[in-house]
Amino acid sequence: MTLWDGVLPFYPQPRHAAGFSVQLLIVILVFLALAASFLLILPGIRGHSRWFWLVRVLLSLFIGAEIVAVHFSGDWFVASVWTNTSYKAFSAERVQAHVGLHVGLVGINITLRGTPVQQLNETIDYNERFTWRLDEDYQKEYVNALKKGLPDPVLYLAEKFTPSSPCGLYSQYHLAGHYAAATLWVAFCFWVLANVLLSTPAPLYGGLALLGAGGLALGAVLAFASVSSAPPCPLRLGARALTPRYGAAFWVTLATGLLSLLLGGAVVLLHSTRPGALRVFLDQSVPGCSNPGSRGAPPFLLSTRPPGAPDAKITTTTTTTAL
Repeated sequence: MTLWDGVLPFYPQPRHAAGFSVQLLIVILVFLALAASFLLILPGIRGHSRWFWLVRVLLSLFIGAEIVAVHFSGDWFVASVWTNTSYKAFSAERVQAHVGLHVGLVGINITLRGTPVQQLNETIDYNERFTWRLDEDYQKEYVNALKKGLPDPVLYLAEKFTPSSPCGLYSQYHLAGHYAAATLWVAFCFWVLANVLLSTPAPLYGGLALLGAGGLALGAVLAFASVSSAPPCPLRLGARALTPRYGAAFWVTLATGLLSLLLGGAVVLLHSTRPGALRVFLDQSVPGCSNPGSRGAPPFLLSTRPPGAPDAKITTTTTTTAL
């Protein structure tokens, strides 16, 4: 048994999850670990500050996790249909199957699953991914799919996204995904900057950075939504047609952008109207403390004189020496 193009024949090859990937799982696990670590130390925070920190940290982790995770999601644009379609090219055999199309920022994922799975003495369960990253060639991946002899529905949808296709879907989604991904990475940098600035005595700049993160997240949504202005390309499989729609990643990014704008606007507004309440929420001051200089003083520098005790007096004795 020899290698063929770097893989072992007659062995199942790695499959790509539709709308879910290993990178997405890693991002989710990392942010869940950060959240779990914070929940472990949460009982050590005393008083009402515990709940302020809980809301603040969990909201911040949700925004950061969403901004990073949607880069690896394939659910920006989705479509699915149950249809009776041809199975192989140049063959009259047809199968009942569920066909799914998942478009992400870096490529598409096409699924084909028979209903039932066993038809024509074969297991009809395909999950193929085609990417258009800067260092990967979509056309080459499509040619490799032709050489492998993938089913006709998979090749039909993949061909619609090739650079040479008259539909022009490749240029539309490639550019939209590229600019949306770049904008989201800048939004992530603003999110990191906002977390740093909100922990300083100048939370106003943290609120402005959070506004910037929200605005950039909405900019990524608008960049990807720009493909909807292009003329639609018909995607028909048998007697049924696929009707793409915005997926979960699109709507979650939109909600995250609006949430960041809301939180950033609240910080800026509170800084202008009630700065004391903002400092209490950010745990930068202690309510009812009239002596700000004593908050950070060591315990042995604070007065331990009981109330009502007379002040200590220092007396000096002058001695006169006769010459």
